[in-house]
Amino acid sequence: MIIPVILGGGSGTRLWPLSRALYPKQLLSLTGKNSMLQDTVFRLSSIDEIGPIYCSCNESHRFLVAEQLRETGADIAEIILEHSGRNTAPAAAIAALIIMKRYPDAVMLILPADHVILDPKAFGAAVTAGKSAAEKGELVTFGVVPFSQQTGYGYIRVSGNSRGDGAVRPVLEFVEKPDREIAERYLASGDYFWNSGIFLFKAESYLLELEAYAPFMLATCREAVEKSVKDHDFLRLDVPAFSASPSDSIDYAVMEKTARAVLVPLDAGWSDVGAWSELWDVEKSDVSGNIRKGDVVVHDVKNCYIHATSRLVTAAGLEGLIIVETSDAVLVASRDSVQDVKELVEELKRSERSEAFTHRRVCRPWGTYETVDESERFKVKHITVKPGAALSLQKHNFRAEHWIVVKGRALVTVDEKKITLSEDQSAYIPVGVFHRIENTETVPLELIEIQTGSYFGEDDIVRIDDRYGRQ
Repeated sequence: MIIPVILGGGSGTRLWPLSRALYPKQLLSLTGKNSMLQDTVFRLSSIDEIGPIYCSCNESHRFLVAEQLRETGADIAEIILEHSGRNTAPAAAIAALIIMKRYPDAVMLILPADHVILDPKAFGAAVTAGKSAAEKGELVTFGVVPFSQQTGYGYIRVSGNSRGDGAVRPVLEFVEKPDREIAERYLASGDYFWNSGIFLFKAESYLLELEAYAPFMLATCREAVEKSVKDHDFLRLDVPAFSASPSDSIDYAVMEKTARAVLVPLDAGWSDVGAWSELWDVEKSDVSGNIRKGDVVVHDVKNCYIHATSRLVTAAGLEGLIIVETSDAVLVASRDSVQDVKELVEELKRSERSEAFTHRRVCRPWGTYETVDESERFKVKHITVKPGAALSLQKHNFRAEHWIVVKGRALVTVDEKKITLSEDQSAYIPVGVFHRIENTETVPLELIEIQTGSYFGEDDIVRIDDRYGRQ
């Protein structure tokens, strides 16, 4: 049996402004109706003997990840929460320690949650080709068959001689991202593959190599699992233990050192979509070479990627640009400069700009809210509460709130009093009064919240009860 382990802790800052710290690229629908995380789950149907899915993610993304996984209908064994990211090697070690106890003979398939694979059948065939090698104790990585001299990927050099199955080749070395001249030589040689970051091995095999090459990392991960606690749908790792683990990738911690690394070629339309320009490789362009998403009108525009999410975007007389619009930010960059988007995001973070972290529309386990307007003494939000969901019982020390129901019915708690509000009805919540709103109906509840006071930060919340386990 193959146990999938989806690593969902990335941030994807190069895809800003769609990707934000609290809404990273694996949760976005970039190439279809499903998010990248959901597509990662769905492509597992191309593999035989698939077991339940394990997924690791950052604690701040837990409700979004859980909701998207629930929508797939897949068998989810565990959602493992990382308080802080420690890269892929510790994440895989945590999963291996858990899986060893439950499925000691199973093979783990390590999958980043933010890749595009256009041919799931070819992907499934590659996994099947590597399974017997993994069962024998070898550590399998999947090397993408290169079709251009890419300088943004790491490469893997292999031996021309196959081992066992004709598709499996011994790994000779991992090499860093090359310059263009070296990348051209790699492409011409036929001995180099792009490093996909996808792995297949038995839990025991990986842990043995980790014991040999990164024993302190293994020790901290073992302690993090032993002291973990179950919290509703999640497994919370022990924060001090996991934070003490070195931050390292599977490549650096194990694969570059082990003598048991082998490679299976992967020719399945793979991309890690690490920058906006890479969407040209996975999306279909029009006759002028443009890719247009959303409400976009152009004239005399060539080889541009233009993505509109909330309003009409027009362009004229342009070539080779990236234009991405959201409700609170616009990115304009040349196609050759998209790697610098990360630097823009770092500058936004240094300036403590909210646009680096969240969208105007913010997701919560109970639904969403979007800031419509704000000033020094007021803020207006559009709030949507999912059927059967409820906000926490809470109070605010610096603001009062007015709730106006515009769609559905709301059960409102104000101190000890409970009232039901229908459309066009409202409630007033004074400063310092405990309150809650619940949607007991089967359709979404929508309301307008008007805040008045001296401070409107999300940290002005004192919770006394929350069904989602938030502090």
